[in-house]
Amino acid sequence: MKLIKPIYVSAFAALILSSCSPKLAPMVSTNATNIDKLPLKTSVVKEDDLKRWSHLDLAKDTIPGMSTDKAYSEFLKGKKGTKVVVGVIDSGIDIDHEDLKGKIWVNSKEIAGNNKDDDNNGYVDDINGWNFLGDSNDENLELTRIVKKGPSAPNYAEAKKALDKQYGEMMQYKPQMDMISKADKAIKTHLNKELYTVEDLKKISTTDSALNQNKMIMLSVASQVGPNFHSDLKEQMDQVYDMLNYNLNVKHDGRKAVGDNPDDINDKKYGNGNVKGPDVTDGLHGTHVAGIIAQIRGNGKGGDGVIADNVQIMALRAVPNGDEYDKDIALAIRYAADNGAKVINGSFGKDYSPNKEWVWEAIKYAASKDVLIIHAAGNDGKDLDLEPNFPNDEVNGKEISNNFMSIGALNKEYGANMVANFSNYATNNVDIYSPGNEIYATIPNNKYKYLQGTSMASPNVAGVAALVRSYYPNLTASQVKQIIMDSGTPITTEVVLGEKKEKRSFTNASKSGKIVNAYNALLMAEKMSKK
Repeated sequence: MKLIKPIYVSAFAALILSSCSPKLAPMVSTNATNIDKLPLKTSVVKEDDLKRWSHLDLAKDTIPGMSTDKAYSEFLKGKKGTKVVVGVIDSGIDIDHEDLKGKIWVNSKEIAGNNKDDDNNGYVDDINGWNFLGDSNDENLELTRIVKKGPSAPNYAEAKKALDKQYGEMMQYKPQMDMISKADKAIKTHLNKELYTVEDLKKISTTDSALNQNKMIMLSVASQVGPNFHSDLKEQMDQVYDMLNYNLNVKHDGRKAVGDNPDDINDKKYGNGNVKGPDVTDGLHGTHVAGIIAQIRGNGKGGDGVIADNVQIMALRAVPNGDEYDKDIALAIRYAADNGAKVINGSFGKDYSPNKEWVWEAIKYAASKDVLIIHAAGNDGKDLDLEPNFPNDEVNGKEISNNFMSIGALNKEYGANMVANFSNYATNNVDIYSPGNEIYATIPNNKYKYLQGTSMASPNVAGVAALVRSYYPNLTASQVKQIIMDSGTPITTEVVLGEKKEKRSFTNASKSGKIVNAYNALLMAEKMSKK
């Protein structure tokens, strides 16, 4: 899927789903023991708390975090864990990031740079994982690939209708982006600087009507976007142009650079060991996900990872700028399972999955290797009981395996709007919720950023799973899944869900009706491990 779902806004609006500025925002001040009964009071989230709100505690901090801080301060002191490898299947990872030092998995059986498959696992020089995309990055959506195969392809008519609709929307939006882009370039040329401020704009005094119009356009953009309007505007433009040039373009062949047959699961000799990818900045999403799980805690840089020690991130590049291939995902899951991962995070997904059986078989294979898979529920604001998001673990209404979890995203404010409006939801096909809005974590080149999506909620849960598996390695993947679901904080208040703004009890917004709680999970794991 598009890792960040575009928001179709007016010419000057710039609410980017992928990022949020660290503004003061309302939060809840109430007693968690009677949280569904007491009237709500609002205050503000301090910026230091905003950067790590996912670790806070509902009762103590009045924010629906995962109680990670409480787990460390009240339960884990003096305890020692064991190493846990977490496979991150994503867009690539900046394995040299300052806040991921010592947290990257190293294949001790492989000799770097000798161009040999030393451990005979089928992958040459796979030192930190594997790059299943090779030198490719920009890809079609799956619906575009279906249309390219012609009317005889399964789901062709439905995919063609969806493609035409999305392409039409993008073409309507493109002139607005072109206008803003032109204005931005004109201002940069006039000021002779790439990064200009609102103050710079206001100081422009000219009788040139075209330049004055460009000034007014960019002032309008900046006033709505805020101080980060350059980066946010670039992301918005990139999304629109990428959709038109690559994702929805039936003439684009992104797989040619890889050199394999993506419809042949037995064609496995492709890709390389460069888990960053050809351009490290393309790994923004994967680096952010890895940081949510494992960035160093308490060093004053960025946010804090969920699991402080004994975690190693196995980098598996399989998610392009577009929709992932089922083949890459299936092989990445198998790679992780065969090379020691005990938790896999998948922050990706799509509406169509032509070879979903390959992924289902990989999920079951991971179960046989005692691997827990944590997967983002998706950002379409839809009910997954009615409209599926792939991959999933359900075939004909029956769960194929007990090692797969689907995660919805929470906002930082308790109450009716606690579920992020972009988050998919479902009584049966979403298991639990965790923080996914305004999550601060690592991005390439030693930088940090707020991002939001179920893509951020999933690694929060993967971190909790790794934490449990580190301190209680005798527990199985299925037991850890059940612990996370059973130990969550139960919420019964009515919430607003999805694009349709459906109202239902939070109890029925997921299978568990709960939000993840790391402290409770460790308490339950302690009891279960002694049985």
